[in-house]
Amino acid sequence: MQREIQVDEKLPFGPGFLLSLQHLFAMFGSTVLVPNIFGVDPGMILLMNGIGTLIYILLCKGKIPAYLGSSFAFIAPVSLVLMGDPGANYGKALGAFIITGVIFCVIALIVKYAGTGWIDFVFPPAVMGAIIAMIGLELVPVAANMAGLLPPSNPVEAEGWSMNPEVVTVSMVTLGVTVLGSVLFRGFPKIIHILIGIASGYALSFYLGLVETDKISEAAFFTAPTLTTPEWDIAAIFTIIPVSIVVIVEHIGHLLVTSNIVGKDLSKNPGLHRSLLGNGISTILSGFVGSTPNTTYGENIGVMALTKVYSVRVIGGAAVIAIVLSFSGTFSAIIANIPAAVMGGVSLLLFGVIAASGLRIFVEKKVDFSKASNMILATLVLVVGISGVTLRFGDVELKGMALSTIVGMLLAILFRLFDILGLSNEKPEEQPLPEKVTE
Repeated sequence: MQREIQVDEKLPFGPGFLLSLQHLFAMFGSTVLVPNIFGVDPGMILLMNGIGTLIYILLCKGKIPAYLGSSFAFIAPVSLVLMGDPGANYGKALGAFIITGVIFCVIALIVKYAGTGWIDFVFPPAVMGAIIAMIGLELVPVAANMAGLLPPSNPVEAEGWSMNPEVVTVSMVTLGVTVLGSVLFRGFPKIIHILIGIASGYALSFYLGLVETDKISEAAFFTAPTLTTPEWDIAAIFTIIPVSIVVIVEHIGHLLVTSNIVGKDLSKNPGLHRSLLGNGISTILSGFVGSTPNTTYGENIGVMALTKVYSVRVIGGAAVIAIVLSFSGTFSAIIANIPAAVMGGVSLLLFGVIAASGLRIFVEKKVDFSKASNMILATLVLVVGISGVTLRFGDVELKGMALSTIVGMLLAILFRLFDILGLSNEKPEEQPLPEKVTE
């Protein structure tokens, strides 16, 4: 059985470098997609993702293995702000990003003084397992789209769509090599089977002519990231900052699943407040120089779950590599031009593993589904998340994992109140004593 590489474990340079590279490659498809949509320099986003991750690791005392990437949640409201003239309006979005980071910091201070006891209250195992499963299930269609298995979500782009045999072949070969590597490889190759899968898919893509080699050859070997300064626009701020609520909910969900994977309650040690503060400060700094808001990432969680490598030094190594690559147009172009089919193929597995981690919680926490309350909590979280139901408040959308998390929290509180008031027709569960938190 493959051993776990723990959070504080140090690896030799060679293996550590390859593992860091594996995290970076797994993250890169999503990291580059957001700046491409906004029409901004991916080099600056890569630079601030790396710097933000190092700041996050430092503030979390090196106890949370998380890589920060560009948040997808801001795509819709930012697109509204950029409408008409992205070049002129991006500065207005940056001002809103800074305020978003400040909101993260304020919530972090509230959590610091209010404590984290409420987490066990609003996230019982039946809710927590379903939410973690939703994190993966919500992302699976995105991966399937990248893999060429589903039509684009845009009706105009989807018109006349049909599967591209080359794209599907690349995604399935990438997925196949990664899956077979997980169960057949031995020794160190087993740990880097995701990197091997991505490299195999990239090589096949190059052979099939799916890699845009012109962009790689035209890129300058050395180039400085493009600096953009923020502007302060009230309309833009109020359009974008409501999404902070969604991202904070996602952040808590990601920390819960990371805690489950590494086997430590990270919300208590080093603390949810430190995690939120690291995310907030990183986002503030990004806004001042032209980068996008940062957030913890599903790909990062999936890689850890598959490889059992939780070392913060590996994550920090990926951040350092990202910073170095941000100053090289050639290397950035090589990674930025990884075909979507490659990332889609490997992401199908990574996101599926996250969903399976949620089901694992049901087993490990021995959730009693003969109790109607547990069955209803898990069912409604999954139903609300998968159904596509969307609540709109102005330009803000609540759907998927964010909406299902809120529904699960409210129902858990309601059911707990029923128990306290003696209104429930079920025998109250005995609450386990809190585990001792050690430094």
